[in-house]
Amino acid sequence: MSQCRTRIALLGAGAMGRAHAAAYATMADVEPIEVPARDEARVRAVLTSRDIDAVDICLPSAVHARFAIAALARGKHVFCETPMALSLDEARAMRDAARAAGRLLQVGLLMRSVAAYRHVKELTEAGTHGRLLGLSTWRLGSYLRPEAPDRKPHYGDPTTELMTFDLDVANWLMGKPARVAAAGTGEITALLGYADGRHATIAASGMMPVGMPFTAGFRALFETACFELQQIFEAGPPRTTFTIADGATPPRPVPLEDGNPYEIELRRFVDCIAGRADPGLLDADRAIEALTLSLDIQHALGA
Repeated sequence: MSQCRTRIALLGAGAMGRAHAAAYATMADVEPIEVPARDEARVRAVLTSRDIDAVDICLPSAVHARFAIAALARGKHVFCETPMALSLDEARAMRDAARAAGRLLQVGLLMRSVAAYRHVKELTEAGTHGRLLGLSTWRLGSYLRPEAPDRKPHYGDPTTELMTFDLDVANWLMGKPARVAAAGTGEITALLGYADGRHATIAASGMMPVGMPFTAGFRALFETACFELQQIFEAGPPRTTFTIADGATPPRPVPLEDGNPYEIELRRFVDCIAGRADPGLLDADRAIEALTLSLDIQHALGA
């Protein structure tokens, strides 16, 4: 690794690439190098350069494995956006390539770096409000509509492109489900059942009217309280409401010191490279578990 700054090649443009570039720009110990993925000669040069410490992949999901495995084989650490891959074979090949190379493979399980989700995780572990009884999540957009201004032709099924984030949250908070059921096309609802009787409902849509902004959120029901997050994405950072309801009092805001989740997760990636942080939070195996659930849902839908 470079003596002074971690040099990270950023593959990909678009909103995600810009978000990652902006996050790295806040880090004095990182030198981001933006590389157009279509420039094959430059990509090859980056992958073989001894001056590059890591590769950050913000490309369409279908090509994640190709670029990640090539980078890992050449001794680079890799950060890959979610979904990690579209098949378990590709995801496992990425993980195995990282193990064989002795390099770090981290995946952008972004919700783990969002303050409201972290808060609920901490309360679940502490038992502050009793057991977490149920979880409902939603991630609703219009990207499947041909007239959508932000239509993304390279995006796939909502079970992977959208649900993967919340399936990871369910795994993180509640563990592995015993049963999976699902219904819908374009707008999908999945029900995860647990051996102890608890449940999680995961909703994702690419079919909302184009005039509606993208929304995401969750409701977490504990024995003695209920938390609800609502995020509305328009221009700039999302408009966020995060409340708690307990007892007979009306829901009230939960004050949290939030930060840019891209900065938080990418800061962790850089610190993991330097050996200053535990890589377990964003480990590839966690992404494989979420992808497995996504594929289970597709199977339940008859896909």
